[in-house]
Amino acid sequence: MQRYYFCIDLKTFYASVECVERNLDPFSTNLVVADPSRGKGAICLAVSPKMKMLGVKNRCRIFEIPPNINYIVAIPRMKKYIEYSANIYAIYLKYFAKEDIHVYSIDEAFIDATSYLKMYNMTPHNLAQTIIKDIFKTYGITATAGIGTNLYLSKIALDITAKHSATNIGYLDENKYKNELWHHKPLTDFWQIGNGIEKRLSKMRIFDMYDIAHTEQKKLYKEFGVNAEYLIDHSWGKESCTIRDIKAYKPKRNSISNSQILFEDYSFEKARLVLKEMVELGSLRLVESNLMTDTVQLYIGYSKDIINPSGGTQKLTNCTNVYSELVKAFLSIYDKTTNRNVGIRRIGINFSNVIETENIQLNLFTNQEKIDRERKLELAICNIKNVMGKNKILRGMNLEDGATTITRNKLIGGHNRW
Repeated sequence: MQRYYFCIDLKTFYASVECVERNLDPFSTNLVVADPSRGKGAICLAVSPKMKMLGVKNRCRIFEIPPNINYIVAIPRMKKYIEYSANIYAIYLKYFAKEDIHVYSIDEAFIDATSYLKMYNMTPHNLAQTIIKDIFKTYGITATAGIGTNLYLSKIALDITAKHSATNIGYLDENKYKNELWHHKPLTDFWQIGNGIEKRLSKMRIFDMYDIAHTEQKKLYKEFGVNAEYLIDHSWGKESCTIRDIKAYKPKRNSISNSQILFEDYSFEKARLVLKEMVELGSLRLVESNLMTDTVQLYIGYSKDIINPSGGTQKLTNCTNVYSELVKAFLSIYDKTTNRNVGIRRIGINFSNVIETENIQLNLFTNQEKIDRERKLELAICNIKNVMGKNKILRGMNLEDGATTITRNKLIGGHNRW
């Protein structure tokens, strides 16, 4: 049976929500979603379609917008965008079972529409159009859709062909893909091909999907390893993964990570404080989720990339989720590897090999009573934060100069939660 997948995208989502909230038409309004308090270098999370028509690129910085363009600046409201996204997901549920929907991001979703076409007595195009009209009628948000005979083709139909369609709907099967897109450039227009991969392919004298499809596979595997398999399959428009496969997938290893970009260059000592705050929040997350880790990883990025990042990995003597043990490991890496004479701008932490607490074997050489007391305290802190609010109980370090936890607790995804 021929399968049909939809990939539905909410066009310039954040900017469209802000326009709808102001009773403005995003296709005739100059609006950018950005936080001007972060300076002219602040990134615009989204720009309205009208701004794009004027040549302003999405994800640009405020100073890159031509001075002759008058526009509205909307401060990001992540809670509002999540609310809209959840409501639009409810529209998908009117037509499809949740088992056939895979939410790819806040503004994009894949749907296996195969078994619904006969039930609704519709063509794939008509069903996609019905959903797009429902979203616009209900919430005023314009959506676009890619229809493909596999997940990959639905994504490419969305990203490349739908934008040239009067109906905002694109369609691809394997033959149509080869006939129309084998020689499409640039390669970065294709899903999962970034600038780095494009440069490596260019050095091999490979410039389009046709070239990939007709290059000796041994050369591709030598350059890209196992990832060459995806490049080869996608060059022919093939994709074996289904939504059912995605939902059934369980990784062999789990990890929890967190990172933040600091608002200004931080000294060694101030960044050390922020690292301790981040480890605390990570520890609370592990305790609340009933998880433990035996490996920690640290990443430190410096101001304006004037020197290479630093950091490292440390294997712990036993699995833990206790703050005192985790922060000791992170500070050990930090103190040994961090440059003390250069401003620090990025900090990333990762807890690797995360497993459930019930699977941990007790260690005779640790003070289990002390660890249990600390873990109970951290669990109590989690409960207070969940009931009263994240900033209702804090450590003394959160009040020190340069601490970021109180501010970041008011954000969602690094942006205002209003």
